[in-house]
Amino acid sequence: MAGIDVRDLRIAFPLYHGNARSLKKRLGRAISGRLEHDARDRVVVRALNGLSFSLRPGERLGLIGRNGAGKTTLLRALAGIYEPVEGRVTVRGRVGALLDTNLGMIGDLTGRENIRLRCLFTGMAANALAQVERDVQEFAELGAFLDLPIRTYSSGMQVRLAFGLATATRPQILLMDEWFMAGDAAFMGRAKARLEGLVSGAEILVISTHQPEILATWCTRVLWMDQGHIRMDGPPDAVLPAYLGLEKAGT
Repeated sequence: MAGIDVRDLRIAFPLYHGNARSLKKRLGRAISGRLEHDARDRVVVRALNGLSFSLRPGERLGLIGRNGAGKTTLLRALAGIYEPVEGRVTVRGRVGALLDTNLGMIGDLTGRENIRLRCLFTGMAANALAQVERDVQEFAELGAFLDLPIRTYSSGMQVRLAFGLATATRPQILLMDEWFMAGDAAFMGRAKARLEGLVSGAEILVISTHQPEILATWCTRVLWMDQGHIRMDGPPDAVLPAYLGLEKAGT
């Protein structure tokens, strides 16, 4: 059974230039309160600080907050990309991460080679790999470009390849950043049914977006994040009005 348990999660990123006092002056009040020294006396930015929550099958969690609140960092921690400085993240189940067009992609490899590499990395059987390759090729509509290095692709082509590959399998846990919903109208028209099928088929969904209407439609629960903390955790009809009210007030 799929599940996520996060306990006292703390993530910090080191800064390799300047001292804390000069950085606080340059970066301003929004981030200066999150600067500290770690055990090796390095200046670090505290990205997540003491987060705890659990998710069980059937839950649809939305992340909302201003830029820099820690939403994408949390998604990457759940995907296993970032290691905790303190605390723990326990994830049970197959994870699908729709986070970044370049995530796990190697620019000098062709689109086809990247598809195969991603599938092999997940331990997929050879017969299933062939089906995924055909599915992505049909969806992405890259033609001959599928056998060219992806560094030659336009941003739109990269999105189609990444989206097709990320949605070609059925994960138990789906992690999604809002860029996957930011394609051009023609692309999103084709992608909508595929994406909705992926969301409905996942046991657990975690999605980050600035669009409250998406959270109200898709989610059963919302985490309002603020400077690396959870400011509020509850149902959308409680959290979203509180967040939007504060944003409207400009505080």
